[in-house]
Amino acid sequence: MPELSEVRIDKWLWAVRIFKTRSQATEACRKGRVIIDGIQVKPSRIVKPDEVLFVKKLPVIYSYRVKGIIEKRVSATLATINYEELTPEEELAKLKMNESVFVKRDKGAGRPTKKERRIIDKITDN
Repeated sequence: MPELSEVRIDKWLWAVRIFKTRSQATEACRKGRVIIDGIQVKPSRIVKPDEVLFVKKLPVIYSYRVKGIIEKRVSATLATINYEELTPEEELAKLKMNESVFVKRDKGAGRPTKKERRIIDKITDN
């Protein structure tokens, strides 16, 4: 199989499993959530090796360096060969911070009572 030198950005984002579907990748490009060289790109933008791109998946802005060009979706282990993740730890910490805001309730426990709600509000306000 010949080595590809260029491919559409929406296809590449889908192929390396950054987005679950190609339509999600296309939509992210249209909404300006994919940035290359400080410019919001269209889905038809051609991606080339060694380009750095930023993908906004709120609350985190991920950054990737393109190492390989693929057009078809491959397994997760093969997909990671084609990009290098450059996302700083501070950005990834935002995901953990979001998780800590929610109070874990047992499955089937139902809605919190008024008393439990007050306790939860005290914990989350601090």
